[in-house]
Amino acid sequence: MDNPVEAIQSVKLDDDNDTLILLDQTLLPNEKVFLELKEMKDVWDAIYELKVRGAPAIGIAAAYGVYLGTKKSTAGTYEDLYEDFKKVKEYLASSRPTAVNLFWALDRMDTRFQNEKGKNVLQVKAALKEEAEQIRAEDEEVCKSIGTHALTLLKPEWGILTHCNAGTIATAKYGTALAPIYLGQEQGYNFKVYADETRPLLQGARLTAWELQEAGVDVTLLCDNMASIVMKEGKVQAVLVGCDRVAANGDTANKIGTSGVAILAKHYNIPFYVCAPLSTIDLTCETGEDIHIELRPSEEVTTTWYEKPMAPKDVKTYNPAFDVTDHTLISGIVTENGIAYAPFNDSLPKMFQQKK
Repeated sequence: MDNPVEAIQSVKLDDDNDTLILLDQTLLPNEKVFLELKEMKDVWDAIYELKVRGAPAIGIAAAYGVYLGTKKSTAGTYEDLYEDFKKVKEYLASSRPTAVNLFWALDRMDTRFQNEKGKNVLQVKAALKEEAEQIRAEDEEVCKSIGTHALTLLKPEWGILTHCNAGTIATAKYGTALAPIYLGQEQGYNFKVYADETRPLLQGARLTAWELQEAGVDVTLLCDNMASIVMKEGKVQAVLVGCDRVAANGDTANKIGTSGVAILAKHYNIPFYVCAPLSTIDLTCETGEDIHIELRPSEEVTTTWYEKPMAPKDVKTYNPAFDVTDHTLISGIVTENGIAYAPFNDSLPKMFQQKK
């Protein structure tokens, strides 16, 4: 079965016009608008304001962004160009502190820059473009591999619950947690997907429900506090989520509310799987206690999605963007190189050594 959503490329490079093109995910599902960004401030804002979101998509946007920012440099030497590159890199790195893909992509671009030492400025710029394109192409293959591995854990006709959006618009293609849904659809698995609304930014309602419906997948939208009852009623046989960072012990940071879903799944004896590209696994981060949790503006809770404010004026809010799911709640971590099981301190490093 064809999947029209796979044709949507949420992050694109228009090199001829020195432009980064992004699907503005804050306007979905009502408008499908592609932003044309030429200035680094606009790229920074797009990452911070979640116009581009999803760990892999953020990484791709950062790679293209740091290339375009460096391309504009008028430096005549390798050393001067590197100084300009570092300024753009540090600026973009300040946009989102939790998603490890942002730093992973920027560091990879930095490594490529340093590997080009001895070449002229034009050659270095061309190498940066090539590296950014490779990051995008590799992510597409990674997502397909994750979907293939995850599909081995699922059975036809199952009900699958997911939280936030880990779909094609959050990646180069296919998505992570939604990749097995799309691959299963092609093979006639007839999954029934339950998508959590995912307050306060409604990524499940605005994005996951939208892209699954566009693709012809049987999807039912739930308010976040409805997950327990559908599990109790036996409608859910597995939970699939993406992630923004995985610690060495398997603790996983994902969109706020994910840990609650994992606790419910444990209670109802439902397997809870995290779909994690190797680029999101941070073996230098020992546990979830070491993951910095981004706090976001109170307006996202009180006013952003309402015609009129839905909370008392000036009420205090607490708005963490992520929470950390304890490794003891996770049934398996699905990577492009296979599935890691507890103890994750042993299995996660092995994922980096295996071939697809």
